[in-house]
Amino acid sequence: MKSCLKKILDWDVDNSAALRLEPGQGRWWNVAVFLAHSGDSWWWLAALFPIWLAGIWLSPTWHRASGVLAFSLLLEAVIVLAIKFIIRRKRPDGDWGEIYRSTDPHSFPSGHAARMVLIAVVSWAVAPLWFSLLLLLWAPLVCVARVMTGVHYLSDVIAGVVIGLISGGVMVVWLPTLIPLVNSYIPFAF
Repeated sequence: MKSCLKKILDWDVDNSAALRLEPGQGRWWNVAVFLAHSGDSWWWLAALFPIWLAGIWLSPTWHRASGVLAFSLLLEAVIVLAIKFIIRRKRPDGDWGEIYRSTDPHSFPSGHAARMVLIAVVSWAVAPLWFSLLLLLWAPLVCVARVMTGVHYLSDVIAGVVIGLISGGVMVVWLPTLIPLVNSYIPFAF
């Protein structure tokens, strides 16, 4: 059993290294950095808040969508952080991504992968089709970029994708109960 696990971990390390770019490696590096950062939770929450606020007056669809997405992100963050502190897998060695390495030294699972897949899944239930399609294309790019920039192993991202799919599916099923419940305590939340 130990030799099987060692083979899996060796495969993970080797294939993650094969996908990894060196910092400053031209245009592809810049694209990977942009994509890796585009899954940051604070960017998403900072973008969703003004959409949620403006949606109160301008668009009930965007108001509900942004509120549900922000709520989903916060719940998913708790799940991912709990798993990270239980597993405590160290991030791959590297120099790029100091903010991630200092504030969150654990790599398993990838919160960015979980977050982007969760947003992509939940958006199908609450957002316009064009937005959902965009996220369906964007989420895998963020996932790969996390490995390319050296802040995650492939298995971290795969686990994040699975968590995002499960938590997103649960959220979609839970929405018909969640929206009226939350709105009864916090009017205009969704």
